[in-house]
Amino acid sequence: MTVDTPAEPRSRKRRGRGDGTPPASKRNPNYRQLRNPFPVMSVFSDDEAANMHETALRMLEQLGMRVLLPEAIKIYSAAGARVEGDMVYIGREIVEAALASAPRSIHCQAGAPERDIVLELGALAFQPGAGAPHATDLRRGRRPGSARDFTEYTRISHHYDVFQMMSPSVEPQDVPTHLRHYFTLLTQAERTDKFPFLFARGTPQALDNFEMLRIARGLSEDEFKAGTHAYTIINTNSPRTLDIPMAQGLIDFARHGQLSIVTPFTLMGAMAPITVAGAITLSHAECLAAITLTQLVKPGAPVCYGTFTSNVDMKSGAPAFGTPTHFQASLAAGQMARMLGLPWRSAAGSASNVNDVQAANENQMGLWGCLLSGATVIIHSAGWLEGGLTVSYEKIVTDVEVLNMVAELCAGNKAGTDEIGFVNALSHVAPSGHFFATPQTMERYNTEFYEPVVHDYANFGTWTERGARDANTRATDVWESILARPEQMMTTPDRLDKLRAFIDKRTAEGGAPPES
Repeated sequence: MTVDTPAEPRSRKRRGRGDGTPPASKRNPNYRQLRNPFPVMSVFSDDEAANMHETALRMLEQLGMRVLLPEAIKIYSAAGARVEGDMVYIGREIVEAALASAPRSIHCQAGAPERDIVLELGALAFQPGAGAPHATDLRRGRRPGSARDFTEYTRISHHYDVFQMMSPSVEPQDVPTHLRHYFTLLTQAERTDKFPFLFARGTPQALDNFEMLRIARGLSEDEFKAGTHAYTIINTNSPRTLDIPMAQGLIDFARHGQLSIVTPFTLMGAMAPITVAGAITLSHAECLAAITLTQLVKPGAPVCYGTFTSNVDMKSGAPAFGTPTHFQASLAAGQMARMLGLPWRSAAGSASNVNDVQAANENQMGLWGCLLSGATVIIHSAGWLEGGLTVSYEKIVTDVEVLNMVAELCAGNKAGTDEIGFVNALSHVAPSGHFFATPQTMERYNTEFYEPVVHDYANFGTWTERGARDANTRATDVWESILARPEQMMTTPDRLDKLRAFIDKRTAEGGAPPES
């Protein structure tokens, strides 16, 4: 389902054109609040997972975390952690108290109530590929990310309901870094009402972002802090390092009641042990340290467990995604998250350089690892190439096809009297007959099946007559048609005026450089 135009009332009949063309589709599926329908899988036994958790606690107690932000060190120390220079040794009782206060369910308030999502075990939310320095499409080729790319990617992502959360998509490198956060938040406020992403690049930028979002939502400071209105991604620097901007982001977002999704990015054989068990144990320890900091700042602060663990290609050292090891790492991370009871984030993605069969295989293998591990949030679920160096316009469309199909599966199916169809289908057809004209088929032919975004189900002859166009070429038509539609502002004009006035004022004052 798309959201550029309101759905037609169900009571209004749609008719064909009189030329044999079927009526327009009446399907109106809800992809906005999904529950994962798949039984979770495990890669380790319960005893093995418990031993990994115990080892992670031991790691924090005996090996410690390197923490580069003095304020964070003071917070850990005040809670009883042992500090030696920038090394912080966190006792298990501190971690256990933090885990007890971390929320198991987080109500995320979007720009419109119908866009709200709840993050908890069993829920499912998708985000498009994020954080890429480059963009690519068949029309313009590969290029450094720009403001235009960020804007277009936001519009495409908003168009598809299967993305319940926005992502940082592509880095707009033609916008100065001290002004970039103004542009990215204004673009989201203008063009989407989905749950937004905010960068954590130092306190000045975080406070700017919070103030801008309050203006866009019409909220007081107390109202803003009382709800979860935005999120950020916090990456530890593996192994066992929490740097200044990430530690500051955890503190700033916790203090203001906003969501941090903690995500160590660990590549087996490089910045993590070469084994799945070792890498996930390291990732788990880093997660525990970061989650603990949020709860020391503000008990009950919204926080998500997270991991992004795959392997490197041992011949080149390059990251690899969608591998069997990536799949197993997701399953292992799911075991650890379920042990804690916290909502958690995993990721798909692709290392392919173009949107080809390799890209599709890797993304789907990674996606199914996330789904079968029970991930709450799946980032990089569409559009990601080159291990995150590029987002592809065509790939976001071709990947959406798979996400939509997964969303259809989330709705399940029924086997009632009408569905079994003894009266309205089975009894109407003699042996060797067909069901095209049965009452059941006639009632449902326009609503029963998923309708593809970019797949072509025509036979070879028809496909050839239409130009023998492959999926990438068809995907180009799809994203171009989305961007050709009239834009619809998603925040009221008065609030946008106030938001732009705030940005103009802060820009004149010099903006806010990112902190490092």
